Amino acid sequence: MSVMDKLKRMLKGHEQQADKGVDQAGDLLDEKTQGKYAGQVDTAQEKLKGQLGSDQGRGQEGPPQS
Repeated sequence: MSVMDKLKRMLKGHEQQADKGVDQAGDLLDEKTQGKYAGQVDTAQEKLKGQLGSDQGRGQEGPPQS
């Protein structure tokens, strides 16, 4: 089992908290680098949120609800 699989299992049901943590980490990194790498940090945040399954409501829509 990969590390990402273990993280996904641990975070199941806590996607909003994981999302908040990713945002806080990105904000801290932006602060420490004075925004120099803001674009790269934003890209990394979105990819990580996608991997963890916490990107709901951010343009990553699932199948249509009928």
